[in-house]
Amino acid sequence: MNLYKCIFCFMIVCLFACDNKPNRPDAILDETYEPAPIQPATTTTSTTTPPPPGTPEPAQNADGVWHYTCPNGCEGGGGSAAPCSVCGATLAHNTLYHNNANAATTPANPTTPTPITPPTPPTPEPAQNAAGVWHYTCGNGCAGGAGSAVACATCGGTLAHNPAYHQ
Repeated sequence: MNLYKCIFCFMIVCLFACDNKPNRPDAILDETYEPAPIQPATTTTSTTTPPPPGTPEPAQNADGVWHYTCPNGCEGGGGSAAPCSVCGATLAHNTLYHNNANAATTPANPTTPTPITPPTPPTPEPAQNAAGVWHYTCGNGCAGGAGSAVACATCGGTLAHNPAYHQ
């Protein structure tokens, strides 16, 4: 019975020890409290105007060179480092895109225009080398191959680069 009396006394002390007051300053609890008026924000006007947003570069330059190309050699490209539409690899920046961006310079004699010759596109590597080894082969072991990372004709899986092609 003494145990119950001790527990009861402990509970009474705990209840009265908690004041149940909210955790705020007394000024807020006072009924005569008036909040400070809200001051309007001061804005400063700048005499300089921000530069206009840059216009994005086109996906292909005037010579038809892609800004980003597939590292696996798939055809096409894009204007940013997005996934390749053929194999899904992230497109890599193509430095050839910028090589002729400023090729049209002012000629020494404005009446005689300087002819601009577009660069010759690189010739793609053949699908098989001289030894008959495929450049891209199926990871599932299917026979055959291709010159780029396309779908396997037998199983539909994406062909993987074959390092033995370059040996």
